[in-house]
Amino acid sequence: MSSQAVTAQVSATEPELLRLLDQLSAEEKVSLVVGASMWTTTAVPRIGLEPVVLSDGPVGVRGPGGGTSAMFPAPSALAATWDLELARRAGLLFAAEARRHGVDVVLAPQVNLQRTPVGGRHFECYSEDPHLTAEIAVALVGAAQERGVGMCVKHYVANDSETERTRYLARLDERTLREAYLAPFERLVRDVNPWSVMGAYNGADTEGLAAPLLEHRPLVVDLLKEEWGYDGLFVSDWVATQSVVPAVRGGLDLQMPGPDGAWGDGLLDAVRSGEVAEAELDDKVLRLLRLARRTGRLVLPGASDANGSAVGAHLALQAVPDQAAAATAASSELLRELAARSVVVLKDDLGLVPLVQDGARPLRVALLGPAAVEPFFQGGGSSFVQPDHLTYPADELRAALPEGSELTVLAGARALHNPPELDVDRCTDPVTGAPGLRVELLAADGSTLEERTATGWTGWLEDVRPDADAVRLRATVRLDEPGAHELGVGTVGVHRVLVDGGEVATGSTVVNEDVVLSSGHNHPIAALAQASGTAELDATVQVVHAVGYGHFVRAALVHRLPGPSAADELAAAVEAAAAADVAVVLVGTTAEVESEGYDRPDLDLPGNQDELVRRVAAANPRTVVVVNAGAPVLLPWLNDVPTALWGWLPGQEAGTALADVLTGVTEPSGRLPWTLPARFEDVPVPHARPVDGVVDYTEGTDVGYRAWERRLAAAPDAAGPDAAGGTAPVPAAPFGHGLGWTTWEYEDAVLAWGQSHDAPATLTAYVTVRNTGSRAGREVVQVYVEAPAGGPSRPVRWLGGFAVADVPAMGSATVRVPVPTRALQVWDPQAKGWTTPPGTYRLRTGRSVTDLRLTNELTVRPGEEPGAGTQ
Repeated sequence: MSSQAVTAQVSATEPELLRLLDQLSAEEKVSLVVGASMWTTTAVPRIGLEPVVLSDGPVGVRGPGGGTSAMFPAPSALAATWDLELARRAGLLFAAEARRHGVDVVLAPQVNLQRTPVGGRHFECYSEDPHLTAEIAVALVGAAQERGVGMCVKHYVANDSETERTRYLARLDERTLREAYLAPFERLVRDVNPWSVMGAYNGADTEGLAAPLLEHRPLVVDLLKEEWGYDGLFVSDWVATQSVVPAVRGGLDLQMPGPDGAWGDGLLDAVRSGEVAEAELDDKVLRLLRLARRTGRLVLPGASDANGSAVGAHLALQAVPDQAAAATAASSELLRELAARSVVVLKDDLGLVPLVQDGARPLRVALLGPAAVEPFFQGGGSSFVQPDHLTYPADELRAALPEGSELTVLAGARALHNPPELDVDRCTDPVTGAPGLRVELLAADGSTLEERTATGWTGWLEDVRPDADAVRLRATVRLDEPGAHELGVGTVGVHRVLVDGGEVATGSTVVNEDVVLSSGHNHPIAALAQASGTAELDATVQVVHAVGYGHFVRAALVHRLPGPSAADELAAAVEAAAAADVAVVLVGTTAEVESEGYDRPDLDLPGNQDELVRRVAAANPRTVVVVNAGAPVLLPWLNDVPTALWGWLPGQEAGTALADVLTGVTEPSGRLPWTLPARFEDVPVPHARPVDGVVDYTEGTDVGYRAWERRLAAAPDAAGPDAAGGTAPVPAAPFGHGLGWTTWEYEDAVLAWGQSHDAPATLTAYVTVRNTGSRAGREVVQVYVEAPAGGPSRPVRWLGGFAVADVPAMGSATVRVPVPTRALQVWDPQAKGWTTPPGTYRLRTGRSVTDLRLTNELTVRPGEEPGAGTQ
């Protein structure tokens, strides 16, 4: 059943929902607009309303009960496929995973634009372009909701920085907001009606009001709900609600989590005092009832649910073991295909990809780099899932290479600043002598409330009793290996860390729930200890009492063993590369670099990975570099290596997907959904740090590649060294770039208007492309729009449409590329509406924003709508 049909079905039951609303008391209404727990809403059994269960995304459905999940590639990898059918299939998998975990609403996708490459959650977003973002999101959300699982689109709106993210104000003009940052949200509401939208932590200064998003009535009530006609639920980001009355009147429908927080503590009192009228809650409760109805948590008497049965969509699949195994295998195959298809060929001068050609002979392959040993599977933060399984490049490539091949695997470089986790099996309780850690809960006066021996440690101590002030962790750690060990504890807030009685770290700043964002990704303090058999570790750390998150402790126990020096590791890798037929180097970011909770200070590859690439490429001219990262990093050696692939954060099928690409099973047909800079100083928006609490969007609608194109248009002769002897501000790879493994010619493009009786005119480009290579290939045909001269200020060019085509070797295909009318329009702040400036538009078709092969012109005459009187 389509999303539109589901909406119509629910609308038909609206009188019944209104009757249920009339049966609720004021106390019940208040309870329904405040979460019942971290992940559930409140139930009212007497009207047949069960809890609605929400769960984090967007790289998998974690589920409130824990356990393992299918781990998707990062959203930026999905966007890199530019493949709407793959996005649709990903949406179906989200629905299946939600059912498997008993989840009704998945908190995904994130459709904020990638305004700056240093944004901490860049990898969770789709693209720096609003049209590509919207197209992928519409396909995914529509498919999931067709299966009765709600998606929660986030974060509304202009939520593009992690620095001071709960406090800053985004300042942007109305055209920028409408044409760029609101565009994906509007498309989703109009095309698939997402069943919930999440309000952002930050505020916005626009529409004549500066306010937190959860209190921003012009953006939430006037625009989202009334102008766009949105009938779904507007839910807070977790612990984002900071007021009662302003948030009620600003349009917030559901505070999460609960039952405490601003609304949990104060909303009922405000209703009883008359400060908030009970009627002000009715629309919010009705939206919650709609969501419950759509997800099967509210089954009306005699009615079927959104899936056509009386069984709630929330029920997990009751599969026998072999069916469950088949479903898991099917999800693995899809994630494997998605990850492989997303890989972008940045360059391949020697045709090294695939490594295995027809008549394959055994190969000696040196697989090198930190990500070859320990790939970075997923970014850090709330989207984190425990995977069903993980596949590793070394294992899968070894199995996929021709018989008789040799594979040497070495890290060669160090990407992580922090030491690895401490193995608790090395620890002894210094009080009892039993294996494990001594854990003592301390009161504010230092007295012991509880103590025990823990035989395992995850880095977190959850559900701590509320009267505890601190936790003391002690252990006698065996240092069996001769040489220098690094030992310490990573935490934030008030803490004191001793090793062998000497203080190695202390901190006195009390923290609150912000520790949830930062503590998993801080740099643990490490102490250097010479092995003498044992070392005494003694750490006292603060208990965090956080609204919505309970009471917990964060303490990452870390230990680096003695081993070869960084120089020795690098030398061994270079030696292996020199002896190999081909060297494959896997470099990338880490959880210390890409994560929710903080932005990056730069775009450098961490550690000494750049040196590894340079040394290996010098030792073996047949070198393939694979970048394991979700967001852009600088590749200063790009011109010195023959082949470079962008491999993303690939999820659980990291190994299988890369093996498929390197051995020719699947074409790496990805295209960049963002711009890859060559130098940090060239990045148009190099940071998103608030200044006096404000992030100014001074670039306007020139987001991402549009800003690069603006600068190139202003200095068209700056293709070489400038007057200062530097290089021109051109990127290392432009938006839309990707080579695949074949070559293409663009033969023709024809524009045509279509008209139906109940829809506006639509523009389509019919583009004929020819595969001139010896392998079947996939092409992403991209159409960019250039505005007429003399009209309102607009980007130099912007993406108007795209389509994917699979074409046999030496074959051709005519590809249909829809270009929505909105691609020609601008927002008129005075008229408060969309308008199409008259004049002659140029539609440029090609392989990227800079590789444009064909040009068509389209004239819009004054006073005429597009499609009427155009040519």
